Amino acid sequence: MPADTNPAGDIFGGWLMGQMDLAAGNAAARRARGRTATVAVEAMTFHAPVRVGDEVSLYAKVLSTGRTSMRIAVDAWTRARHAETTCRVTQAVFTFVALDDAGRPRPIPEDIA
Repeated sequence: MPADTNPAGDIFGGWLMGQMDLAAGNAAARRARGRTATVAVEAMTFHAPVRVGDEVSLYAKVLSTGRTSMRIAVDAWTRARHAETTCRVTQAVFTFVALDDAGRPRPIPEDIA
């Protein structure tokens, strides 16, 4: 939406980063089977601007898990409103920690997939 634009008229990078954090958080919560929190973002790269009206698709993949934390890669792709081609616009790696009910780090369950 226009309210989410930067002075150049493109979507504000902070908005896109927030959407990517939500996508990573969904993947983290599924893998941890519970509450998680973002503890770091590394290697965020903006390849191309996102224009107002573009469709944005986010893809998250768990890269690795430790005892209480995990690294999740997120790619953001756009498709112009009246086009079929897509373009990767942003990528980053997010680190999440699994939390217990008191907000302390807890072990991530074994992957049963």
